[in-house]
Amino acid sequence: MRTFKNFVIFTLLLFSIQSIGQSFPNKPVKIIVPYGAGGISDIAARLIANKLSQMWQQAVIVDNKVGGGGFIAMNAVAKSEPDGYTLLVATVAEFTIAQHLNKNQSLNTANEFIPISLLLDTPMLIVVNADKNINSVAQLINQSKGQTGGISFASPGIGTLNHLMGERFAAEAGAKLVHIPYKGGAQAVLAIVSGEVPIGVAGAAVVTSFIESGKLKVLGLASRQRSKEHPDWPTLIESGLKDFVESNWVAIAAPQGVPKEIIQKMNTDINKVLQLDDVKEQILKLGAEPVGSSPEILSERIKKDSDRYGKLIEKLKLKLD
Repeated sequence: MRTFKNFVIFTLLLFSIQSIGQSFPNKPVKIIVPYGAGGISDIAARLIANKLSQMWQQAVIVDNKVGGGGFIAMNAVAKSEPDGYTLLVATVAEFTIAQHLNKNQSLNTANEFIPISLLLDTPMLIVVNADKNINSVAQLINQSKGQTGGISFASPGIGTLNHLMGERFAAEAGAKLVHIPYKGGAQAVLAIVSGEVPIGVAGAAVVTSFIESGKLKVLGLASRQRSKEHPDWPTLIESGLKDFVESNWVAIAAPQGVPKEIIQKMNTDINKVLQLDDVKEQILKLGAEPVGSSPEILSERIKKDSDRYGKLIEKLKLKLD
C-alpha cells in the first residue's frame, strides 16, 4: 500500500513538473537588453521577441536598461522572480570580459544566471568614416603614428568586446589609438558616420547598412575568411595580423532558479525561431550568423571565451578607466 502511495505521489509530481513547461508562458515575457536600441544585442532581442510572441500568443517585450557596463540590466534580471518571465540578452562583454576587468564585480554570472541558447554570432570589423583618407590598415597605422595623441576609435563602451579588440589591434599592429566609449553600439556607429570619431570597432550587423550606403569603409574583418555575403571586405589576417579573429555572440539567459522544464521549452522554441527562413535571411543580411545551441554548449562557450579574454586582458594590462 505504501509503495503504491509513493508511486501515486511521484506520478503526480512528474505530471506537475511537466505541466509547468507546457503551460509556459501564460502572461507577457520581458527580455532585458544591457544596451541601447539599434545595437546588435537589441536587434537580436527584437527579432527573436517578435517571433516568440507569435509562437506563444503572448507579448514578448524588449526593455533596454543601459548603464553600468551591463550591470544595471544584469542586476535587474538576477533579482527578478525566477519564473522565466524575465530574461537577459547576454553578450561576450558581460559574461566573459567584465569579471577580468573589474575584480570587484558583485555579480557572478555562473552563479546568477542559467544559459538558455546562443542566438547569433557576428564578426567584428574595423570601420572608418568614408570621408577620411584612410583606406587600409597600413594607412591607419601610419597616420596614427604621425598624429600627436594618435587616432580616436569608438566602441559601445568600456569593457565591451569592441573596446578589447581595439586595444588588441593597437598592441599587435603597433598603432597609436585612443579609446572613446559610447553608450551602446548604435551611438558609437553614429559617431563614426558623423565624423565625430574617425574610426571604430563594430559588429558587422550594426554597420552593414552604413557600409552599403557609402557612409563607412571597412578596413578589416576579424575573421579567418572573407564574408560570403560581403566578399569585398578584407580580413585583418590579410593585412598581416596573424590569427586576428574576434566575433561577438549574443545569447539569452535566465536568472538562477527557473525550472528546468521552462528552460528546455524556451531553448526548444528559440532554436525553432532561429531555423525560420525569414529569420535566417534577416540575420545573414546583417552580416551575422544565426546559431542556436543547447544550454550546455552555451555554458562551454562562456567558459572558453572567459579563459581566453582573461589571458588577453592580463597580457594587455587593461583596467577599467
